[in-house]
Amino acid sequence: MKDLFSSQATNYQRFRPGYPDFLVEYLCSLLQQTDQVWDCGTGNGQLAGMLAERFERVYATDISENQLQQAIQKENIVYSIQAAEKTNFESDQFNAITVAQAIHWFQFDTFYKEVTRTIKNEGILLVTGYGTLTINKNIDYLLHEFHEETLKDYWEPERRYVDDHYQSIPFPFKEIQAPNFKNIFNWTLKDLEGYINTWSAVTKFKQQQGYNPVPKLLESIQTNWGNNPEQKVEFPLLLRVGRILK
Repeated sequence: MKDLFSSQATNYQRFRPGYPDFLVEYLCSLLQQTDQVWDCGTGNGQLAGMLAERFERVYATDISENQLQQAIQKENIVYSIQAAEKTNFESDQFNAITVAQAIHWFQFDTFYKEVTRTIKNEGILLVTGYGTLTINKNIDYLLHEFHEETLKDYWEPERRYVDDHYQSIPFPFKEIQAPNFKNIFNWTLKDLEGYINTWSAVTKFKQQQGYNPVPKLLESIQTNWGNNPEQKVEFPLLLRVGRILK
């Protein structure tokens, strides 16, 4: 798994969108028991913190020590630095396994073997993330142009799975047809700027070109922002859900 976010750990914690409560409620509705859950690729623990409200114990892993240093702390969350594909967890340990905005970086075959090994029979694997945000027609066009043209040569190949809404990832489990969820926020222009600056392609652009392309984009967005200091921002939730039968 590539570690592209350690250098952005603080901004990631501050500006990356979280997940709605109804996502965890949906997961729990599929389970008979909520004893233990593994949140894999937890980052700063955004989803782990929510899972801790519903599960007795949450095990959250990531390969980035910097990210885990920013993680949400709760008594029933156990954080550890571990790769998704090989862990020290026991076999048949978890009722559920979650992956939020991370599975596109994993080695699918070896991760799925670890899922099958560590999850209980009929346990749930929930893979989620968020797609391209929308604000209004003009701003959406500017963001699309920035994403597809300015940053075209700076996205990692794995990014295509996000652009495909995770529909093109291998998923060799008994799939459950998941509902369509959206995550909605009220953001200032500063919130949007902070979020865009966490993009891996922006980081790579800055490293190779020696300057940040985001301020120029923000000048164009500002003229289309309107008088309201906050705008409604919508993210479609990406969601693949499978039940693991042994």
